[in-house]
Amino acid sequence: MITILKITFTIILVWMCYVVVTTSLKSNLFKEWDFLGSIPWMRATLWDFYANVFVIYLWIWYKEPSILLKIVWLIAMVCLGSIASCVYILIELFKLEPGEGIQELLMKQHD
Repeated sequence: MITILKITFTIILVWMCYVVVTTSLKSNLFKEWDFLGSIPWMRATLWDFYANVFVIYLWIWYKEPSILLKIVWLIAMVCLGSIASCVYILIELFKLEPGEGIQELLMKQHD
């Protein structure tokens, strides 16, 4: 299961990096912000995005002992979204010891 998660999150990470880079090359978010902000579904999507960031960040807050790392991950989550989420989860997956599984992934706190 851990190997499947590593592969899945790597694929998602690569895909999201591709989507963000290609979209950024085609369209400037800062130039389009007023238009995008006027679309109700765009506003709903942003609220949904930040609600998900908050939920995932609560898990990061639980797992990380260092206030500095908590702040760094908060900034990364807000600025990079699913890219930062995938990176964090991949780091956690690769930190697992042989024989550890989902429970340790979710519950094991760092020293």
